[in-house]
Amino acid sequence: MSRRLISTGSPFEQEIGYSRAVLQETPIGKFAWVAGTTGYDYTAMRMPDDPGEQARNALNTVKAALAEAEMHMRDVIRVRYYLTHKALVEEVIPILGDVFGDIRPAATMVIADLMKPEMLIEIEADAFKPIG
Repeated sequence: MSRRLISTGSPFEQEIGYSRAVLQETPIGKFAWVAGTTGYDYTAMRMPDDPGEQARNALNTVKAALAEAEMHMRDVIRVRYYLTHKALVEEVIPILGDVFGDIRPAATMVIADLMKPEMLIEIEADAFKPIG
């Protein structure tokens, strides 16, 4: 049974002291815990103003972390959404539904302050891939 830390190479990971994801292999399968992920666009190195675009970026980062663990979005069993304002919910629901509508993991959505004012959404995901 092995544990592996997954990094996206973000400078925030070293600065704050966290991994994008932690993968734990067990006798029954693999578990992955993906850290809270904001909508930062790492290709453009900027945070978009649009909450929908932030949601897409965050989900793409989650997807990339899971891919590094040889897992997929369909393996997500639990997701947590943190939004900075109730008014943003309607703007991000279609994006969340596009990704998780058929997967339907257990989910929680919370209105909360995030670390920086430009951050409008943060997404955490837990995944499990059974052996076999």
